[in-house]
Amino acid sequence: MRIALAIPLLLLGACQVSKDENNGTTSITYNSDVAQNAAKDVGNTAENIASDIGNDVKKTADKLQNTDIDLKVNTNEKTENKTENRSK
Repeated sequence: MRIALAIPLLLLGACQVSKDENNGTTSITYNSDVAQNAAKDVGNTAENIASDIGNDVKKTADKLQNTDIDLKVNTNEKTENKTENRSK
């Protein structure tokens, strides 16, 4: 999600601003090659993050599946069911 917020900032970096002091003009040009490279970098980073998360989830699942639990049940325990009748 945070990467999606960074995309406009990266694309802004593809804009090149030049100012001509002699005639007082400013020109802004958009370099599509820089924008494409930035988009590829963002895509690669997102792919790497997703891969890392997937690997962590797999490792955690493997740990959960390989867990042995010792459970001891006392079958000699007596239980009572007491109910209280209240009449008004």
